[in-house]
Amino acid sequence: MSMQSTPSPVVIPAAPAPRWAVLAAHLTTLVVLPSSLWRIVLVLGYPAGYSDAGFTGFETMGAKVWMLTLSMLCELGAFLTIGLVRPWGEVVPRWIPLIGGRRVRPMAAVVPAASGAVALTLLWANVPWWWTYPHADMTRIGNLIVGTLYQPLVLWGPLLAAVTLSYYRRHRSPRRQ
Repeated sequence: MSMQSTPSPVVIPAAPAPRWAVLAAHLTTLVVLPSSLWRIVLVLGYPAGYSDAGFTGFETMGAKVWMLTLSMLCELGAFLTIGLVRPWGEVVPRWIPLIGGRRVRPMAAVVPAASGAVALTLLWANVPWWWTYPHADMTRIGNLIVGTLYQPLVLWGPLLAAVTLSYYRRHRSPRRQ
């Protein structure tokens, strides 16, 4: 008796992502990078713009773990945007246990990505006004530098929204086009 394996379902690839969407997806990882690197500098023990008194709260192990975790999660979240323009956004890579090799249902990518785009846009909407808020625990130059490092985050939500819309358009059902 021979054992035949069930063939993997044939996945018809969507149209390639437009060049602007690929660029926008890669740009998301870069807009998150300055603030993530700044937090890592804090973890390494440098005040990075904080006054001596303001920096004391960042010297605890809990604060360091939180800042490293936040930096890694931000970069990972930004990196997932690239999946919306790459083949692994259409078929789960085979090395992933249980679901590897399966087709990604478009709405399983679109809904979380669109929700993330809205959340990120709202979260970072006030960053352009950074310098209008008091930052008594920072030095004057630190306030300028940190505000500048956080400004790119304003682009994260809109970039993710644009790439998500591109993904949706390329993967929508032919019946609805």
